[in-house]
Amino acid sequence: MAVMDTPPATALSAGVTARLKSLLAGGSDEAAVTRRLASTIFIIRVLSAGLAYLLLILLARWMSGSDYGIYVYAWTWVLLLGSMMDFGLSSSAQKIIPEYRARGEHALLRGFLSGGRWMTLAASVGVSLLLAGLVKLIAPWIEAGAVVPLYIGCLTLPAFVIANTQDGIARAHDWMRLGLMPQFIVRQALIIALTMGAFALGLHLDATTAMLASATAVWIAMIGQMIALNRRLAGHIAPGPKAYDARGWLGISLPIMLVEGFYLLLSYTDVLVLQQFRSSEEVGVYFAVVKTLSLVSFIHYAMSASTAHRFAEYHALGDEERLSAYVRHAINWTFWPSLAATIALLALGKPLLWLFGARFVAGYDIMFMAAIGLVVRAAIGPVERLLNMLGHQHICALAYALAFVMNVALCLALVPRFGGHGAAAATSLSLVFETVLLFWIVRRRLGLHVLAFGKAAPRGL
Repeated sequence: MAVMDTPPATALSAGVTARLKSLLAGGSDEAAVTRRLASTIFIIRVLSAGLAYLLLILLARWMSGSDYGIYVYAWTWVLLLGSMMDFGLSSSAQKIIPEYRARGEHALLRGFLSGGRWMTLAASVGVSLLLAGLVKLIAPWIEAGAVVPLYIGCLTLPAFVIANTQDGIARAHDWMRLGLMPQFIVRQALIIALTMGAFALGLHLDATTAMLASATAVWIAMIGQMIALNRRLAGHIAPGPKAYDARGWLGISLPIMLVEGFYLLLSYTDVLVLQQFRSSEEVGVYFAVVKTLSLVSFIHYAMSASTAHRFAEYHALGDEERLSAYVRHAINWTFWPSLAATIALLALGKPLLWLFGARFVAGYDIMFMAAIGLVVRAAIGPVERLLNMLGHQHICALAYALAFVMNVALCLALVPRFGGHGAAAATSLSLVFETVLLFWIVRRRLGLHVLAFGKAAPRGL
């Protein structure tokens, strides 16, 4: 709570506003394009957050506290596993596709656009079957009401994974709306419509019903996105022979998958550990706090999604000066808007949590602990994407692995005694540790000073 003893909020907000105005005033053509793309992504994610927020509020009011907590638990597993089961191809697409275009390797490009999705489909179906078997095996030791929702989660995973891969392909072509709208707007709107329909029909809205609605929405949104993406690609890439380099794709993607996987584990460890030691009701309150603060992480996501393929493109062209300037721009446009969003969310935290129900306001002070890690992490921008796109994904994966191990250890030490407060403190400390590691790695490997407060200078990128 020491954060509340810093300079007055009005002065701090004025300083942040002035900094944002200075950022808006300048920049190269590439920077302007990035701002436009990042703004598009951010708007989509904010609209998605609004829909997700509405969904969680409705579910919190329509379902029992226990069912709500079980739904959060099962859906968290879908988000975590579904985001890792594409072998990293959704992220590596932003490196592979620009490089193939730059080198004129069109046969490999066509092969990747087709073969990459088939690879992720086959793998996700196989893993989902194994996970369903695991749920059956451990069913006697988990909460009875969670078994069927977890089975439904396994059924959801293949569609979730394909949607992620298609998202990466679309973003590599700067088709941000095609990549993000189906997942973040259409899917959320469908879940709300289906759950409202179930409630209106007088059906018992429990965790199983909510998961069925979510699974149906994921499959419908993915199929619609696939149809639209295939049509767009057909008009953009000339037909011709296809070449496949599955080993090369996996060589790039698997280390990136480790980075993404450890990042996701770091993001969801708090909720999953909290479920093991505290009641489902307390998990629901903590999840509401995390979702309220998610606007801050959307800014980081928007800049990461709009800059990664350009990092790869400028590096492939050998344009170090352009790359260095672009990195500085990405860092500034991550940190200052994140700081402004954090201040606004902390100021409005209580009324936002009250929307879930009066009992959720008890989690307000947890917001301050959770916000510290998010702001510190934003200070170095999307440097994990920079490392991945420039071929340093192995050391980046190691940094995330260390941060994840630290987070697990801290959660196990703090959550049993302090509950949600311990989970938030553990995650923030781990994010600070991760930020220091990434800053040091980029400094040593790339010679860049990647803080929003300093200037980056290239040294043999």
